[in-house]
Amino acid sequence: MNWYLAVLKNYAGFSGRARRKEYWMFTLINFVIAVVLQIVGFAIDTQVPYYIYLAATIIPSLAVVVRRLHDTGRSGWWILIGFVPLVGFIVLIVFLASEGKHEANQHGPNPKLAPAV
Repeated sequence: MNWYLAVLKNYAGFSGRARRKEYWMFTLINFVIAVVLQIVGFAIDTQVPYYIYLAATIIPSLAVVVRRLHDTGRSGWWILIGFVPLVGFIVLIVFLASEGKHEANQHGPNPKLAPAV
């Protein structure tokens, strides 16, 4: 849960780097919360809480993806490859799952060497 809260605290931080663990833990918790809100929405016959949650987390979600791409040595603009039909999303997932650069790059020092969240 600390990884999820760390991403939310860095709400619109598009600079720097994000570890694989930070990205995937945020994505997992974000997915679980969205599913629970959808189930609750079906139970109360409105999806308003789900849509409010999506609107509230869109910027942190984009920011953590950009920081994850920075960790792999790529520009944040690579996020747009997800719009390429058929293969773009797969390529983006491969980029997000690949290991980050061990040395410092133009986006900052290695986040694995920084103190834990």
